[in-house]
Amino acid sequence: MATTTMSADEHKDRTARSKKLLLWFAMASMTMMFAGITSAFVVSKSREDWMQDFQMPSAFYFSTLAIILCSVTFHLAKKAIEKDNRSATGNFLLLTLGLGIAFVVLQFQGFEQLIKQGYYFTGPESNIATTFLYVIAVVHLAHLAGGMISLLIIIYNHFKQKYNSSQLLGIELGAMYWHFLDFLWICLFLFLYFFK
Repeated sequence: MATTTMSADEHKDRTARSKKLLLWFAMASMTMMFAGITSAFVVSKSREDWMQDFQMPSAFYFSTLAIILCSVTFHLAKKAIEKDNRSATGNFLLLTLGLGIAFVVLQFQGFEQLIKQGYYFTGPESNIATTFLYVIAVVHLAHLAGGMISLLIIIYNHFKQKYNSSQLLGIELGAMYWHFLDFLWICLFLFLYFFK
């Protein structure tokens, strides 16, 4: 029986496809989780103790802009490494990290604004609507933490010169995940804006 051997390029392509497929499955499961949370939010709106229209914190608008810019800078980092422009890649990755940190800070400022409006996560002054709002934002932040860790690893690997135009899988996977986080937050933000 004859056996066939894979070339190094075929093995590299198969590994890349496998990792991308795993990431797609992970993103699909995260999407389903948020679909479940938002569905419960819609169903719970019929409760008598549901909070009527609250003011969307202004920090959430700015955090939305920050995460959109994260996607842009990550995309530019990927384009730069495709051209073997290491300096630009490093700058765009660091800018992405800064914008990601800004997103997290702005999210916490949004929570502070909600508390100042009198909306609490727990306690006698809390209600089911504010609990849902906090759960949605905190779960998204947990997924963002995974993105920040992967971004730090990508930055470390970049400065160790592990990426170039023929070896950019890590940056490619990181960019895919950040674009997903961006899209997910925009959907959640619009959901909260229109269905609050």
